[in-house]
Amino acid sequence: MSEQRPSTSLRTNEVGGIALRLGLRQVEGLHREAADKIVAAKPYSDVEELRSRGGVPVHAIQRLAAADAFRSMNLDRRAALWDSRALRQAPDLPLFAAANARDEGAERETARLPEMPLAEHVVNDYQTIRLSLKAHPMRFLREHYAARKFVTADRLPHIRDGKRLSIAGLVLIRQRPGSAKGVCFITLEDETGIANLVVWPDVFDKQRKIVMGARLMAVHGIIQKDAEDGVIHVVARQLEDHSHMLRHLSDETMPSTLSQSDAAGSWRAPAARHPRDVEIIPKNRDFH
Repeated sequence: MSEQRPSTSLRTNEVGGIALRLGLRQVEGLHREAADKIVAAKPYSDVEELRSRGGVPVHAIQRLAAADAFRSMNLDRRAALWDSRALRQAPDLPLFAAANARDEGAERETARLPEMPLAEHVVNDYQTIRLSLKAHPMRFLREHYAARKFVTADRLPHIRDGKRLSIAGLVLIRQRPGSAKGVCFITLEDETGIANLVVWPDVFDKQRKIVMGARLMAVHGIIQKDAEDGVIHVVARQLEDHSHMLRHLSDETMPSTLSQSDAAGSWRAPAARHPRDVEIIPKNRDFH
C-alpha cells in the first residue's frame, strides 16, 4: 500500500454554505515529497512562492494548478495554470536575477484570461482529483435526458412500485458476487443522488459489453420497492452505453477559448498518452 499524502489542502469549496476541504492526496500525480514540502512551508502568497521559498518542483505546482488548488489565493484554475507555466524549473542564474531586479520582461499589466466555463471546470476536476465539488457532469446533460422523459434518482421514492421508467447516470460501482447466482448490481449516480440497478443473468449475457464497459449508462426498466426495509431497485430490461455523451462536456458544451500555445486551457494528459485516449471521467470501481 502506498504511503498516504498529507491531508492539508490549499483547496476549499463552498457547497450549500458548508466549506469542504480536499486533501493533497486527491491530486492526481502529486508525489509525497512535493506534498511534504508544500505543508512544511505554508502559507504562500502566490504561485511563484511555492517554487522559490517552498522548493516545490514546477511540475508539482502545475499539477496543483490543474487541480484548481489555488483558490485560497484568489486564483482561478486558468489563472493559476498561466502563472505556473511561467515558472522555470532551473535555479535562478545571475543573468536572470539581474533582469528580474530591473523588471525586464515582466508583464506591465496582469493578463486577463477568458473565464473557464463551469462544465470545463467539472471535467478538469474529475481528471485531476477524480471528483468535483462544483457540479455533477449529469447536470449539463439533464436537458437532453429530461426531453426524453428520463427520471432523476431523487424521484425514485415517489414512483409507484412496478412502473416502467428510464434513468441515466455515471456508473460508480459494479458488483457480481458469487453468491448472487449471476445477478449483477450496479450503482448509478446523477446530480440528485444514486440509483441501484439489478441486472438479471439473461440481460447480463445479452448486454455484457455495455454492462461492463459503459461509463455513462442509460437504463430502461421497472422500479421495484421492498415495503419492509424501504430498499428501491431498478430492474434493468434494456441498457444503453451513453459514454459518448460525456465528450460533449469538453467539446460542444465548452469550446476552447485559448490556442494550444497558450497552455492555460484544460488539463491535458501526459505526453505518453495519445489525446484520444484521455478519459473524460476516470474509471469506476468494479467488484466480482
